[in-house]
Amino acid sequence: MSEIDQVFKEIETYRDEVIQLQKELTSRVALGPSNGGLGEHEKTTYIKRLLLDMNPSSLEEIKTPDELAQDGYRPNLIARWKDDKDEPRVWVLTHSDIVPPGDLSLWHTDPYQVEVQGDRIIGRGVEDNQHGFVSSYLALKAVLKNNRAEMRPVGLSVVADEETGSRYGLQYVLENYSQNFKKRDLIIVPDAGNEEGTMIEVAEKSMLWLKFIIIGKQCHGSTPGNGKNSLFGVAKLIIALKNLEKRFVQKDDLFSVPASTFAPTKIEANVPNINTIPGKDIFYMDCRIMPKYKVDEVIQTTREIAIQIEKELDLDIQVEAVHREDAAPSTSPDSPVVTELMTAIKVVTGKKAGAMGIGGGTVAAFFRKAGLPAAVWSTQQDTAHQPNEYCLISDILTDAKIFAWLFINHVK
Repeated sequence: MSEIDQVFKEIETYRDEVIQLQKELTSRVALGPSNGGLGEHEKTTYIKRLLLDMNPSSLEEIKTPDELAQDGYRPNLIARWKDDKDEPRVWVLTHSDIVPPGDLSLWHTDPYQVEVQGDRIIGRGVEDNQHGFVSSYLALKAVLKNNRAEMRPVGLSVVADEETGSRYGLQYVLENYSQNFKKRDLIIVPDAGNEEGTMIEVAEKSMLWLKFIIIGKQCHGSTPGNGKNSLFGVAKLIIALKNLEKRFVQKDDLFSVPASTFAPTKIEANVPNINTIPGKDIFYMDCRIMPKYKVDEVIQTTREIAIQIEKELDLDIQVEAVHREDAAPSTSPDSPVVTELMTAIKVVTGKKAGAMGIGGGTVAAFFRKAGLPAAVWSTQQDTAHQPNEYCLISDILTDAKIFAWLFINHVK
């Protein structure tokens, strides 16, 4: 049996360990302060013990100051193996924080107590992003046991705050500890993918969240002529904003949704009773903008559309950008991290993977903005943030084999 086959055989025995790890991680609730929690401390402490047991060359805990979090900081981990080798390092970066479970009546189980149904593991965080940590951790465990001598330099990083912007996570790490990462390294972020495990994400659209405040004049419902109905403004403006799709028309088949998208989403409550004409309404729009276009250009066009409705209905309309993330430079589909991932996927699964772009944002954007090519990849069932979030044990074990192949220095 070859050395890599020994590693794969070892990984195939890890089903029970996958379940146990997911149980331990899920029960340690890692909600950031803006999501109603105190941070990722308990979960990160558990992960730190796991990594220390594998005797890394170094392990550093980076404490990002956050006065709202437990003990005044958010914990991030950077662990490295094989520091004695002067070769490109294979990095796998995952995040420890989760989103709240949402409406508990939509869950069939306790979100923080894992339930196993055949190949399926159910619980909040099991896919996003514990799947990525468990698969990379078990890959490294198997390689260290069976093929330590041939192992490449490897790094595992676990960061906080991914779900609420990464200010206290990867963004802070790169601003203050960027020396850990080199341009020649292979950086993988297992935080998006498809069911086949064949999508390697190399590009992201710009993200823009807009807030619209429509102000009119409140009055009694029986005398609507005495007021200025702000809800009419909402309706007219939402229809008018469809013109953004006609203005920003560029398409690129690299992206799984090959064009910019402009979707009205949240609307805030206005008057509490039926017989009052509302004088103020607030709604939001989620924009995912192709990298060709400047975000400021979209904002300006949106304001011009709002001004037209404002004049037509004699309303005051304010447009605010409540969040923006300008598209980072893409990772080249010919970069080593992409080509070696494609090779590893082919070896393990026999499938042909390809480079793609997505509309959703990932922490890989921070690497790319820092000039560090990064690829986002994993085998996922796309249940992140949903009630009854789940992942497949078989997917985790397959991904572990792919990571293990990368951790062993096959490609020169």
